[in-house]
Amino acid sequence: MNHDFLTTLPGAVVEDDVLQHLGNPVAEQRSLAAGTALAVLGDRAVIAVPGEDRLSWLDSVSSQALTNLAPGESTELLILDPQGHVEHAAGVVDDGETTWLIADAADAEGLLAWLRRMRFRLRVDPRDASDEFAIVAGTRAAIAGVPAAAVWHDPWPGVTAGGWAYGSGAPERDWAEALVPVASLESVVSAAQGIAGAVAADALRVAAWRPRMADVDERTLPHEMDWLRTAVHLNKGCYRGQETVAKVHNLGHPPRRLVALQLDGVVPARGDAVRRDDAEVGTVVASALHFEEGPIALALLRRSVPVDAALAVATADGDVAAAQEVIVPPDAGATADVPRMPRLGRRAS
Repeated sequence: MNHDFLTTLPGAVVEDDVLQHLGNPVAEQRSLAAGTALAVLGDRAVIAVPGEDRLSWLDSVSSQALTNLAPGESTELLILDPQGHVEHAAGVVDDGETTWLIADAADAEGLLAWLRRMRFRLRVDPRDASDEFAIVAGTRAAIAGVPAAAVWHDPWPGVTAGGWAYGSGAPERDWAEALVPVASLESVVSAAQGIAGAVAADALRVAAWRPRMADVDERTLPHEMDWLRTAVHLNKGCYRGQETVAKVHNLGHPPRRLVALQLDGVVPARGDAVRRDDAEVGTVVASALHFEEGPIALALLRRSVPVDAALAVATADGDVAAAQEVIVPPDAGATADVPRMPRLGRRAS
């Protein structure tokens, strides 16, 4: 998708057709959170799934119960491998005729190819609709006035029907993503009170502990990311990877656990090692400079790491102290007694 007009916006930094920011991503975060700006998300892709069998078919191949999804209702699905590892993820909204999937652009080609292989003789015809629709995002109130074919309201951090929250005290998140016809995008941008880029949008989701496919590696189980909240229905019919999902949830604990980190002055990179003393105990999966909390990150740690352990992140600038906030507790599972963890104090940026 080519939106050359984005490069003409004052201060615009555009990379690979993705508007990264307009010179001040921290200020853009403030505006996004306040509902006075819209984010143009070129790092998202749209997959359209029309056809009479679309909802029951998506139900059968994914982690989410979708057969009775009402028009306008928003949810989320995961595609798992046979061992229960996350392969693909997408936001889901149906308009009564078409089910719309919003995916990370880097994941969309693989997701679409997999869906097309799984059609068999069912009445479904998934296609890439990214040349037809762009994703414009912001608070629900900010998106309400945007002309859109459909709007996905992020269910995070709520617990959807059939879901399960491992953590407690998750930050609130007011977020919606609108499918704007490409022909209307320039006029939507021109009419907006403010515009933000992908950097600001991602910082807000990191602060909300919200997982996305960019955080996933080949070993990721949905339990490790607290993704059972919104993307897994524990009581639906059989799907690929369900046995692992049920076994880990009902009989065990995920081998890794997601934590939020607040860091001392340095924003780490994805893939930076998290250390306890001299031992590597985890990996940074996402990071940002937040407009209130300063440098923050999400990291996957070994389950055995104590919740009060002193941690450091090995960054390009050297080891940086990191304060750990529990998202997924070490005893996460159906029988866990989950304590309410206090939020760490916010810091001025």
